[in-house]
Amino acid sequence: MDLNLKDKVGIVTGGSRGLGKAICFGLAAEGAKVAVNYFRSADGKVDLADEAAAVVEKIQATHGAGALAVPADVSVEADIVAMFDGVEKDLGPVDVLVNNAAYCPVVPTAEITETEWNYAFQVNVTGTFLCARELVRRLRAADRTGRIVNVSSQAAFRGSRSGKSAYDASKGAVVAFTVSLAREMAPHGIGVNAVAPGLMSTEMLKPYVDADPAKFNARLPIGRLGLPEEVANVVTFLCSDRASFMTGATVDVSGGMLMR
Repeated sequence: MDLNLKDKVGIVTGGSRGLGKAICFGLAAEGAKVAVNYFRSADGKVDLADEAAAVVEKIQATHGAGALAVPADVSVEADIVAMFDGVEKDLGPVDVLVNNAAYCPVVPTAEITETEWNYAFQVNVTGTFLCARELVRRLRAADRTGRIVNVSSQAAFRGSRSGKSAYDASKGAVVAFTVSLAREMAPHGIGVNAVAPGLMSTEMLKPYVDADPAKFNARLPIGRLGLPEEVANVVTFLCSDRASFMTGATVDVSGGMLMR
């Protein structure tokens, strides 16, 4: 199935690792030019510039597609504008945006600080808004169509018991923002959808899964954790013309955790 993504330009926030990296590869496999956004790891210990450069190198070597590593803190408006300017200069006008970057503090609600709560919303909600607004402004100014995919979570609907209330609440806000923006942009040919992934085998989760894989696998009706590539396949579809009659949807890609 041709997704008609060849030579389209896409930005994937948080694209240097985990789900974001898989989405970058998914878009590139369809011939899209990909901007791999990065900032820093949550613990500050990993040099994501190196990881982003490795993603770009693999895209170029495997698919021969244009790719660019672009730093930006999605919670800072000036960074977002500079990121779009840089991508437009090097790859061309942006057609597709995947809002994947996220921050997830793991702190019981009784102990989380207002600062940490606010930062989770600044990255997960305000960052999604700022990036979407920038793309919408540019598409509307040029009278062009485009696609936006926001990464939410099954936890936006189910919550959690592991001290992730800030993350869960912020991802619920992402769903609401997706619906609102989709209604507003539908007359302009700009599709806006979201995905709600479940537990995935990523770098962030690996140490916990390795300690007790049976415990994690038992949480999913499908009997195993998802692969980032499995979620990325759905995101890539939503970025394409094949999803032209979809907008305002949140697609459940949770291995049966959500069943919604």
